[in-house]
Amino acid sequence: MRLVFKFGGTSLGDGERIRNACNIVRTYHRRGDKIVVVCSAMGDTTDILLELMESAARGERGKLDDGLERLRSAHIAAVEYAVDGDGLRNEALTVIEKRLNDLTYILSSIYFLREVTPRSRDLVLSFGERLSTWTFTCTLRGLGIAAKYLEGGDAGIITDSDFGYATPLMEETLNNIKNTILPLLSQGVVPVVTGFIGRTRDGAITTLGRGGSDFTATLLGSGIKADEVVLWSDVDGLLTADPKIVRDAKVIPQLSYEEALEMAVFGAKGLHPRAIEAAQNGGVKIRIKNTFNPSAPGTLITDRSLSTDSIVKGVLLVRDVAMITVKGASAVGKPGSAARILQSISSRGINVMMISQSVSESSISLIVRRESADLALEAIRESSPPGVIRGIECEKDVVVVAVVGEGMKGTPGVASRVFGAVARRGVNVRMIAQGSSELNISFVVKEADGVEAVRAIHEDYGLG
Repeated sequence: MRLVFKFGGTSLGDGERIRNACNIVRTYHRRGDKIVVVCSAMGDTTDILLELMESAARGERGKLDDGLERLRSAHIAAVEYAVDGDGLRNEALTVIEKRLNDLTYILSSIYFLREVTPRSRDLVLSFGERLSTWTFTCTLRGLGIAAKYLEGGDAGIITDSDFGYATPLMEETLNNIKNTILPLLSQGVVPVVTGFIGRTRDGAITTLGRGGSDFTATLLGSGIKADEVVLWSDVDGLLTADPKIVRDAKVIPQLSYEEALEMAVFGAKGLHPRAIEAAQNGGVKIRIKNTFNPSAPGTLITDRSLSTDSIVKGVLLVRDVAMITVKGASAVGKPGSAARILQSISSRGINVMMISQSVSESSISLIVRRESADLALEAIRESSPPGVIRGIECEKDVVVVAVVGEGMKGTPGVASRVFGAVARRGVNVRMIAQGSSELNISFVVKEADGVEAVRAIHEDYGLG
């Protein structure tokens, strides 16, 4: 089989875990599978890099030096544990030291300028994947596997220059991937590719945003027409609910791309919408498996759902959100009122997660991330002509509950059953949204009621 394996940060948290992940690759490689590996940054490396940039921009030399030493210690320790053979280990350490010296130089420039640009931010963040991927490559070589280190751009991922959330130039990227990766596989080589990273046509490093390593993996899978893209993480697959909320949550054996996309939008662990979209467009299956329990079958995401006794597949809880309600009778029947509000928020770089408007058009409710709520309020007030808005309310003590399942489509009474289950627990629903796809029902409740709402629906549909 032709497979793409992506290992997340938890799976690569230290030398022992990197070694474990490499042993998984070796097992599949020995049975004749053609493997491409995609690596995330080790553990909390990305968070440390973000802190380092903040410290540099503030002129905090002590914090900058401490953070760099933490990175150096973690990556040197990982190499010393994971890589076999003195010569290979020394080669690995030499490159790690050079990378860290390059990083120090860039951060020193930020320190003196007291400024982080989007371009320099992407360059700094790229070091997490570049360090871990090199360590992974050397570990595979130490296990006797021919492996080749490739950065995202080397593998063929060419993007626009939207630093921080770059979009691949699809036709060019997929063609590049095919021409770069397939010859290596035919030679028995395992390409080991940095996740999260692309490159512009003029050679600048870009990052693909949250979930970028998953996106890298599905791009590669689409480019080489892989049989499966396997996303290795620390869970046995996608679950019917957060096990911290619902103790008897179970692994979902199979989802359609559409179901998975809905769950990804609402924050399901181990999924990102752009990664699913790339796989769907390329007709590539995704499987989510546990690095620490590799024999578990995981969750398969493909072009069709698996029929089950329940029409609901999963119930998700989205925290850290705020609900903004804009009221104003002057907007009734006036074209563009809602568009103006949404545009004002979008212009500040804020994503609207949900929207609901009353039939009378006298009010509109929006869900945004809690950290963006104050900025969204400011944007709405500044963009609204005098007299149009009667009032704006912002509630920060709310959560979103999302119910997902392809079986809900065309099934009468789903909404009444969902809200009946919630009502019997004494939970009041503040806002409701349902798309025309009928694949999900999402609603807003008070934060204190969120867990109870999830448990009520999960129990009512017998998902445990």
